[in-house]
Amino acid sequence: MTALATRGLTKRYGDLTVVDGLDLRVERGELYGFLGPNGSGKTTTIRMLLGLTASSDGEVEVLGEPVPAHATPAALRRVGALIEEPAFYRYLSGRTNLEYFARAAGPAEDRRRRLAEIDTALDRVGLAAAAGKKVKAYSQGMRQRLGLARALLGGPEVLVLDEPTNGLDPQGMREVRRLLRTLVDAGTTVFVSSHLLSEVEAMCDRVGVLARGRLVAEGPPSSLRSAGGTLRVAVDDRPGALAALERLPGVAAVAGPDGLRLVVTPPATAAQANAALVHAGVAVSSLVPEQERLEDVFLALTEDADAPR
Repeated sequence: MTALATRGLTKRYGDLTVVDGLDLRVERGELYGFLGPNGSGKTTTIRMLLGLTASSDGEVEVLGEPVPAHATPAALRRVGALIEEPAFYRYLSGRTNLEYFARAAGPAEDRRRRLAEIDTALDRVGLAAAAGKKVKAYSQGMRQRLGLARALLGGPEVLVLDEPTNGLDPQGMREVRRLLRTLVDAGTTVFVSSHLLSEVEAMCDRVGVLARGRLVAEGPPSSLRSAGGTLRVAVDDRPGALAALERLPGVAAVAGPDGLRLVVTPPATAAQANAALVHAGVAVSSLVPEQERLEDVFLALTEDADAPR
């Protein structure tokens, strides 16, 4: 069963289109990263997924059920969510806030299960020692952890998380990554939006890149990189090397202070570039591939994005 799906999902505010014909499919048991610059439409998409905002057009399904706006299909009771910065009663403790939330709605059995899981959820997000403190004394990162604990109550089948590592230090980010991977390995589907490229690359099975409200790329993080590559080459004869490579289709060479930088585009290969240099009598002392960063791919895909909405 598909965990989350949209077909032609669109959201307009007057003449401004925030989400534009979005087709999205997240499979069960997947850790899916929803990547895009601030203002690209990520939060608006999430709010439509959860029925909190009406779409202008298109369809949304959660766990196989349609999700109309401002309604609560049964499927949404199996979803935990953290949207933007979570709101809490500042003069109550973290544990008491979770108790209020656990009692707030749903069938009696659901409420009892959420109440029974509070201490476990606090421990999982690293807040067990601070559970008795008032939320007004929490840092932003601690409030973010508390929001994640709230999303975990009830053992949701799907977690929808909007920028879950906001305010966390590197250690906290690492802990959240490990927690989400543990949940996915146990069968939970996690849909996480972020503008932090390193986070998405480190933890996600699949990534969708959103720009101007449109999905501009999708796939495993490694597949978003170009099929070619960049090489740093040290040679004994730069003019001879540049002349030899100029005749090789698919290879662009630029001389730098520490050697040559080659951009290789398929069907050309690094081996062909090396062979051309050797054939021209140029001695190659080193040929080092440079891994293209996901950040470079992201910027190339989204460089024409509109100003924040």
